[in-house]
Amino acid sequence: MQRIAIIDIGSNSARLVISDIYKNSGYKMFFNQKESLRLGHKVDNSNNLTEEAATSLIETIKNFAYMCNVYKVNKIIGVATAAIRNSANGKELVARVFNETGIELDIISGKEEAYLSYLGVINTLSVKSGVIFDLGGGSTEIIFFKNRKLVESVSLPIGAVNMTDRFGTKDSMSPAIYEEVNKFIKSKLAQYPWLKQNNLPLVAVGGTGRAVAKIIQRARKYPATKLHNYTYNLSTYEKFFDKMIVTNLDQRKKISGLGSERSDIILAGICIIKALFEATGAKKMVTSGCGLREGLFFNHYTQENNMPTIIPDILQESTENMLSLYEPDKAHARHVTRLALTMFDAWKDIHGLRSNYRKLLETASLLHDIGIGINYYSHARHSAYVIQNAKLFGISHKEQFMVSVIAGWHHGHSKNYFRDRFYKKMLTVSNWKVVTKLAVLLALAESLDFTNTKQIQNIIPEIQKKNASLTITSPGVPSIELHELYDHKSWFKKTMGVELNIDVKNII
Repeated sequence: MQRIAIIDIGSNSARLVISDIYKNSGYKMFFNQKESLRLGHKVDNSNNLTEEAATSLIETIKNFAYMCNVYKVNKIIGVATAAIRNSANGKELVARVFNETGIELDIISGKEEAYLSYLGVINTLSVKSGVIFDLGGGSTEIIFFKNRKLVESVSLPIGAVNMTDRFGTKDSMSPAIYEEVNKFIKSKLAQYPWLKQNNLPLVAVGGTGRAVAKIIQRARKYPATKLHNYTYNLSTYEKFFDKMIVTNLDQRKKISGLGSERSDIILAGICIIKALFEATGAKKMVTSGCGLREGLFFNHYTQENNMPTIIPDILQESTENMLSLYEPDKAHARHVTRLALTMFDAWKDIHGLRSNYRKLLETASLLHDIGIGINYYSHARHSAYVIQNAKLFGISHKEQFMVSVIAGWHHGHSKNYFRDRFYKKMLTVSNWKVVTKLAVLLALAESLDFTNTKQIQNIIPEIQKKNASLTITSPGVPSIELHELYDHKSWFKKTMGVELNIDVKNII
């Protein structure tokens, strides 16, 4: 096992993230520490970071170094971004940090920061083309990508902290000041005509983008708390902006979803986002909970495992990671998946589902037994819970809820566990119909290998006289599997509206 620590020193805050990479290539983050440094505020008239900035940074890095030592970290990757990059004494300060803590910080360029943010996004979101912006305290990195490939990028010296200081908007922003702020931001963006990408989504990276998403989620009483891949449209943002821009600091401190450490700098941040909507012509925002730190991790992880830096199929990769972390019987999981997908493909005219639902069945089938690692009894329910909260990339929040239900019903239909508000508010009547059809197919596939012995290697699902037929070949009589299979016949008929006829052929 390798234990890797990533240290990210930004203009507003410092982060330490520690993750484990296991011998089977599974990985997970297990420690996350954030410290509010506000280095962007601690710059003198000569553009030097002050002694106060140096002291707070060194104390924070000492604390990070201590935690790395406690957790016996094998490798530390440390980077410093805009506040240190743009200061006159940044290199000197980084040298002091190394001398006093033993931690080496790499001052990365704006282009490098943009690329790493792009890596963090492209390997965790299924957006093929769009404009990413990583809005930090002292800079905003903007990346245009098309067909998952980086096309253009730029780092602009405008961020939530330095813009707040420049225009004095800690407490409030008058209409006149807003005009100045907006004019200044637009003048910076106007230098890059490639920003105009009508109808491509914006992808928000950074604390301000996450804060906006959280506030909107709370206001809408969104049933899930996950921010990554949370999407909203331009009109939603405009309504949010109009309400937020007229608030003062005391009012913002009471807003649900907005942390006190960000309430004084958010006005400048949301002005940058509004200008980006206008400059790009975007009509939709996708929130990314992954950015620079995840980019650093994937850059390291893919090299260590001889993988492409841009992961080709992020849903497949994140599903495989879950399998590696929870270690169910992988051979059984893959066998059940093959059987389930075979039935899905052969019975299209019976279930009538679109082909894009196939990936949900595949994911649920692969992960249906991961709950065994918690408790064998009721493991289907445990699998559903783990899937609901897992870091699965490449599917929407709603699709992830659907996958959790499909896996949760792999031993049979039971609505009791899924009556809580998360499922009720997230899934429509139509979604439940889809889920039930896919769950029946998984339940049949699970029945066909109920003993995990692969007695039934091959199946031939067909449609005969408008009913579903399933021919099974086995070297013996798989009595347990057949018993489980026959138990699901009535569920199949109720869900699909046709009979399921089963024929067993023995191989001698």
